[in-house]
Amino acid sequence: MSSLKFRLKRLFERIWVPIGAYGLLGVIAAAMGSMLADVIPSSLAFQIGAESIDAILNIMASSMLAVTTFSLSIMLSAFNTASSTATPRAFLLLKTDQTAQQVLASFIGAFIFSLVGIISLQIGLYGEGGRVILFGATLLVLSLIIINLVRWIGHLTDFGRLGDTLARVERAAGDAMAARLAAPFLGGRPLVGTVPDDAVPMRATDIGHVRFIDLHRLDKLAETHAATIYLAVLPGGFATRDMPLAHIAGGPVGPDYDGLLQDALSCFEISADRSFDQDPRFGLIVMSEIASRALSPAVNDPGTGIDVIRRMTRILSQWDAPADPEVTLSHLFVRGLKAEDVLVDAFQAIARDGAALIEVQIAVQRSLLALTRLQPPVFGPAAVAQSQRALAHAADAMLIGTDIDRLRQMSEEIAAAARPAQGQIGQM
Repeated sequence: MSSLKFRLKRLFERIWVPIGAYGLLGVIAAAMGSMLADVIPSSLAFQIGAESIDAILNIMASSMLAVTTFSLSIMLSAFNTASSTATPRAFLLLKTDQTAQQVLASFIGAFIFSLVGIISLQIGLYGEGGRVILFGATLLVLSLIIINLVRWIGHLTDFGRLGDTLARVERAAGDAMAARLAAPFLGGRPLVGTVPDDAVPMRATDIGHVRFIDLHRLDKLAETHAATIYLAVLPGGFATRDMPLAHIAGGPVGPDYDGLLQDALSCFEISADRSFDQDPRFGLIVMSEIASRALSPAVNDPGTGIDVIRRMTRILSQWDAPADPEVTLSHLFVRGLKAEDVLVDAFQAIARDGAALIEVQIAVQRSLLALTRLQPPVFGPAAVAQSQRALAHAADAMLIGTDIDRLRQMSEEIAAAARPAQGQIGQM
């Protein structure tokens, strides 16, 4: 993803952008009545009076203000519900819901249109032909409001509910995983082993999560300065001032090298919050948090925990055996995702928090077994490690020996399925 595309995506995720666009359209629609007044036949203009239009606009303005206030309260309630029943990290996805933004923006745009139309009528800005244009525009705005009201009612039946939140997180995590699988090294060359000894570390100047890396610009800088850049962090990684973001080998000397370092450093966006973009592990962590909350003694909802396990299995099943990736950024070396890290993100917390629940432990073991059978070279060793860890949690928390024996048998099945892949590293 280029820097421009990423920034435009973030811009259009902000709620004020569609609101401002609809508001501007409302002003333009109201102003068109005055600009196109001369194209309306006089015989038609006399049939529409200013009083009738003014009454419609007044009704629209008062109702849109109430509907907008009501919709905002519903959105805030949905945000609070998602934060309390799922996880506060899921709020990021609800906040960028396009349907909610478009509906709210259309209500505010209609309100602004009504205000501009009422003021223009009162000061006599519209002639007889202008009132016809304004009346037609009013009918179009009313049609838009009706359509969006119907959409909004249907959307509210699920908006902010736990199932809806889970589906959003699964979709975001699945999209991020699919994008990473399509470019396992983000378009660069695979980085295996250690970086060259002569490579100079480029350290972070801020503390936070790496939210975005402008890889295309970074590769262009390396090509221009005849350098090679070895990324030390991936999007989502936590950076501190004592750790390198990348290592640079080759390149110019003197002031030009300092300029290269500064330009390369500006390609890394560090933020306090993680993003689902470029970071498939974050989606799995958020889903694991939802399951952990459901398995807490205060909630005691193992069904949700099992649902999360199955959803994560569906996401991880996209991971195929390592293949030769297409290299489009030849001056960058990037490490791939490790199956060990991904399975830790997905299952470690669930196995701990659901240690005493046999149904949850069975779901974890079945998921690990399914992934191992699908791709033994990718998931085999990492799945065995997670299976044994989950079994240790269960043996420490469960009181019924037959349940532990059943889990131990499933763990042995995972080990047997992974045995052909022992000694291989599960990495993209």
